[in-house]
Amino acid sequence: MTRSIQDVARLAGVSSRTLRHYDQIGLLPPSSTGAGGLRHYDDAALRRLQRILLLRDLGLPLTDIAGVLDEQTDEAHALRGHLDQLRAEQDRLSRRIASVERTLTALEKGDRIMAEDMLDGFDHTQYKDEVTERWGADAYARSDAWWRGLGAEGQAAWKERMRRLGEDWADAARRGVDPASDEAQALAARHAEWLGSIPGTPGHEQGRPPKEYVVGLAEMYVADERFAANYGGVEGATFVRDALVGYAEREL
Repeated sequence: MTRSIQDVARLAGVSSRTLRHYDQIGLLPPSSTGAGGLRHYDDAALRRLQRILLLRDLGLPLTDIAGVLDEQTDEAHALRGHLDQLRAEQDRLSRRIASVERTLTALEKGDRIMAEDMLDGFDHTQYKDEVTERWGADAYARSDAWWRGLGAEGQAAWKERMRRLGEDWADAARRGVDPASDEAQALAARHAEWLGSIPGTPGHEQGRPPKEYVVGLAEMYVADERFAANYGGVEGATFVRDALVGYAEREL
């Protein structure tokens, strides 16, 4: 049994254009091609797509994903690793939900709540393993040292900068701004500059993040609800992704 490209796009939450691009770069060729060049995908192709999407969620650029798939020929072993990561993320989100619920209950009852309970699940160092796996131990060490060195005032200013950028993205998305417009591309330039300002990230030394890094993050903004929430949800994150990909292709 095979499924058409339209069915696969709908089920996976990606565009047909994305699937055609995956085919063009040799990442996900269709199982067969029907009348008029319509692509069809069998179960093996769908399993490969599942792994592509999981790796993309980790922020890997498409060029690296192809190499990982070629190396990890044991599908069951690879999927077990992904499952462990997903369960860890599920646990983190459950802790955050419980933390917010406790805070809300205490607020409504006028009770006090211990800081440890209020902030459970929000410690940025919990991302150490995730960051290390994506970009290396040195990247985490440098970014962590930079963050701690900012101090409370510097951290607050950096968060405010990030908040304003996220709000500007969300506002542009709500207004239906064209991702290719000057306004959207100016936001993309701000975003790239912001990414390049973070020590430990690819391209920081040059003050200019590489195209593959920006495109990989842009895809992750849509795939990962943690990031999509910063831009008003999946629809807003899709607008951000399209604008960033266009900017990266043209400028980086």
